[in-house]
Amino acid sequence: MTGFISRSFTPQGGFTTGIEGPACDRDGNVYAVNYGRQGTIGIVTQDGDARIWTQLPDGSVGSGIRFDANGDMLVADYAQHHIFKIDMSTKELSVWVHEPDMHQPNDIAIARDGTLFASDPDWNSGRGRVWRIDQKGRAAIVDEHCGTTNGIELSPDESRLYVSESVQRTIWVYELDEDKNMVSKRMLIQFSDCLLDGMRCDMEGNLYATRYGRGTVAVISPEGELQHEVRLLGKNPTNLTFGGPDGTSCYVTISDQGNLERFKVDVPGRCWGMWR
Repeated sequence: MTGFISRSFTPQGGFTTGIEGPACDRDGNVYAVNYGRQGTIGIVTQDGDARIWTQLPDGSVGSGIRFDANGDMLVADYAQHHIFKIDMSTKELSVWVHEPDMHQPNDIAIARDGTLFASDPDWNSGRGRVWRIDQKGRAAIVDEHCGTTNGIELSPDESRLYVSESVQRTIWVYELDEDKNMVSKRMLIQFSDCLLDGMRCDMEGNLYATRYGRGTVAVISPEGELQHEVRLLGKNPTNLTFGGPDGTSCYVTISDQGNLERFKVDVPGRCWGMWR
């Protein structure tokens, strides 16, 4: 094991407490929502220089960010029940999904064929759902018997979907068939304290889960064993992504500090490796 020492990557307070996302483009830039003010998307260069990249439409506030095979950005707008698609060269924004029946599209996961999965928490009731969105932008509920769904991620071979429930502190694993249909569901791991938020897998299938309130990223094996926890400087991590020249830089969005932290890992992240 090397690295795993987290350090500040951007200055504190550059982002609002609503910092989320994040995602890296093919050039190594990191994007996260709510830079400077709510409703923006910020860009951070590999040197840690941050600025506003674009402004979402009035009333929209981003949460999860992913990139598709074409390099377009997908952004979950939890306030207006959209998933936007943004052309990276022109910044032209279109509504890829609008689903008024969602409580809020929070985090999203993407398969190589463009299929999306979205978490849909209802914070008032403590319950939530999971949606699947096909390549034509059609959304359907695939599990409505959940706790407060939040983090969501696919395994590198896309045979598994992981979903975290924040308040229940539980991560579930769904076995998927070749058509991305859910075959079975079982508990992967449950924690005794704090909350769970965003998650990402590395290329070997280990799951990295942010533990909001505990100030750590939990590294969990595909078998559900807690391998270790990476101690962060901030207490409230909301999500993470992988990037850098070789995919082994882990970037974490920190709500209480309004910034990103970064640490090195041994294995590249799936979100870096899947398009290469």
